[in-house]
Amino acid sequence: MSDELKDSLCEILEIDDVKESDVLRDFEMWDSLAGLSIISLCDAKFGFTLSAATLKTLITVGDLAQHIAANKTK
Repeated sequence: MSDELKDSLCEILEIDDVKESDVLRDFEMWDSLAGLSIISLCDAKFGFTLSAATLKTLITVGDLAQHIAANKTK
């Protein structure tokens, strides 16, 4: 997982550290706004559109990181 992704997730979820094994929906700050922030992050920093439907299929931070790595254009 890139430092850029790790730092962005920590900011979005208001946490100090994130591991690839962490389940996204288990974070206290996980809500629809966090989901929208991750969708926006993918567009702005990684150059691809992450749909809400796809985000729902990503269970862990590692799943999200792998999806970003496979789809990023920036």
